[in-house]
Amino acid sequence: MINVQTLLDEKGHAVWAVLPEDNVFDAVKLMDSKSVGALAVLQGKSLAGIISERDYARKVILKGRSSKETKVKEIMTRNVYYATLDQSVETCMVVMSKYHIRHLPVLHDDELIGMISLGDVVKEIIKEQKIKIVQLENTLTWQESY
Repeated sequence: MINVQTLLDEKGHAVWAVLPEDNVFDAVKLMDSKSVGALAVLQGKSLAGIISERDYARKVILKGRSSKETKVKEIMTRNVYYATLDQSVETCMVVMSKYHIRHLPVLHDDELIGMISLGDVVKEIIKEQKIKIVQLENTLTWQESY
């Protein structure tokens, strides 16, 4: 069973973040330049929230607000679900599915050390299942040869 630590070691620990006082336009521009769908919102070293493409679409575009005049703190999600290094990717999948979220910040000792996406989790689960299938096929082949 793969855990978040292993996933981050493979994928990397890069985290893109903005400040609560930044404007939403700059946040969306950063998401685009880094090809990510969400950014951590940091207040000092602490995780203050998360801003996603979904937040932008629902809280700026649909409400007719200006992304250059709206602050990140006005639309960010404040109650953030997060992962820890020892959690399994399967547990992360359950949380993401249950709460309809696509990104989980990874915290260690209350410090943000990574961000995982639903895509990252799905890739790991598929990779793990492929390994299990190969192992089962090898076991069957070995048993048939005796």
